Amino acid sequence: MDREESLFDQAVKRLDRAISSVEQKLRSNAPQAAASRGDQEQLAQDLAQELALSRAREKELEAAGAEASTALAKAIAEINAALESQGENA
Repeated sequence: MDREESLFDQAVKRLDRAISSVEQKLRSNAPQAAASRGDQEQLAQDLAQELALSRAREKELEAAGAEASTALAKAIAEINAALESQGENA
């Protein structure tokens, strides 16, 4: 699960960097930094798509976490039952 969280964290960082880049371009008055309207629209679409993918991945990670938690709880219960059984047989 750490790897999955790491992938999500990386996606969030990429999105943050992209947003920072857009903000920097908008604040800059340099002609080379000013994006054309079409570029801005494309960048906005790209960011929206990456955000949607990140949100979908977040939901997948939440589901995987819940599944892992359930599996761990079941394993703990089985271990406890086995230990109790051994204690009764001793």
